[in-house]
Amino acid sequence: MNENPLDLLPEVLLAASAVLGLLLGAWLPRRRQWLIGAMAGAACTGGIAAAAIAAADPAKTAFGESFAIDPVTATSRIVILGATLLVLALAMPRRYADPRETEFYVLLQLASAGALMLAGAHDLLLLAAGYLLASVPAYALAGFRKDGPGTEAALKFYVVGALLGVLMLTGITVLLAASRTTAYPMLRTELAEAPPGLVAVGTLALLAGVLFKAGGVPGHFWVPDAIQGSSPPVAAFLTTIPKMGALAAFYRLAAVPLADADLPWADLVAVLSVASMTLGNLAAFFQQDVKRLLAYSTISQVGYLLLPVAVAGRSDLDQQALLYYLAGYALTNLGAFAVVCALPEAHTIDDYRGLARTHPALLASLVVCLLGLVGTPPTAVFLGKLEAFSAAFDGGYAWLAVVAAVNTVASLFYYLRWIAPAFLARRATREPGEASRSAAVVAYGAAAGSVALGLLGGTVLDVLDGPLVR
Repeated sequence: MNENPLDLLPEVLLAASAVLGLLLGAWLPRRRQWLIGAMAGAACTGGIAAAAIAAADPAKTAFGESFAIDPVTATSRIVILGATLLVLALAMPRRYADPRETEFYVLLQLASAGALMLAGAHDLLLLAAGYLLASVPAYALAGFRKDGPGTEAALKFYVVGALLGVLMLTGITVLLAASRTTAYPMLRTELAEAPPGLVAVGTLALLAGVLFKAGGVPGHFWVPDAIQGSSPPVAAFLTTIPKMGALAAFYRLAAVPLADADLPWADLVAVLSVASMTLGNLAAFFQQDVKRLLAYSTISQVGYLLLPVAVAGRSDLDQQALLYYLAGYALTNLGAFAVVCALPEAHTIDDYRGLARTHPALLASLVVCLLGLVGTPPTAVFLGKLEAFSAAFDGGYAWLAVVAAVNTVASLFYYLRWIAPAFLARRATREPGEASRSAAVVAYGAAAGSVALGLLGGTVLDVLDGPLVR
């Protein structure tokens, strides 16, 4: 059994930084607790470097066959840790000298470590552990402000998460009873010979928990209220980082243990994809609160991200499409939330009226990110969607790609509802106030990164190709 901790160096760095930060935070004076955030940033940077180095090695498993180290894990590590760095940059100025500043950084790191474990899990028991580690700190983050909306957000988030978490554990138990194993390679063989009814029940319950972390139908109910009630940096985190781990985990489940199961799981994923993108778009059409609009937007994005999952193992483009789309979505979504963080007094679309006059650079970043989420060239999401649609065609789901294309066109409406007043209106209903410089810098960087990743798409896609641990 390979039990070398260096194989899990990115995860170890993040967890060690969280534990050490919790201990040091008890002794540091209030105005020195930013050092814990700086240490978290260093852990993320070191983790990215370690993940990049490990990506050059052949695909393998660590700690027996419980954790996979392959292109899916390597890309997820880099994207999750990079996104955590951006969230830290958004949160640190707002949390400076806060009595609970250290706790915020610790919770953020633990939740990110859970997302990393989800992405590399190659055993159902580790998948369950990653789910809990990604969920429990996130509940605390959602209600971190301890105000009315934050408490409501945390409560709804927790209730749905606890319910679907128990359902997920039940599904794992049923699959264990059906196959007598929890390791993915053995599950692939055993589930093909297990009773189909038992496998179907266990798989449905398992996927319910995974979709909760991804924020897709039917586990999407928590998303709008939790995002609207939490602080903007936490909202940016919740709509981005857990999704990365959950969708990577979903893809691995589809490509390995469920690959030979006698179940129409691909058709089920396709239906969930359509439901997520359609419901998210329809609900976002007439939203006025910008965080709530982005919350429904992220539900719709899950629908598009499920396209490569639906054709996992049926197309040569599925893995590249999913990983590239995840990276592009992370940059673009965080860029949009960075603009929201930069204008803390602007809560509704009307508050952005006249932004072209008061903050033209921020508006430019917002336009790039919102049109990027639609899939406008040359942003990264454009190429990600193109690859996802191509994978669906290649995998025999042309109808799904057509539905996704129609939804993409429809989504342009509510993004333009946000953008147009910023250009056309002369005066805002309420002045957005002075922009946060640090958040503005993150917005500029994320918008530029989205365009740069789109322009370098061909090179990046080649890097993302590689064998999946099976």
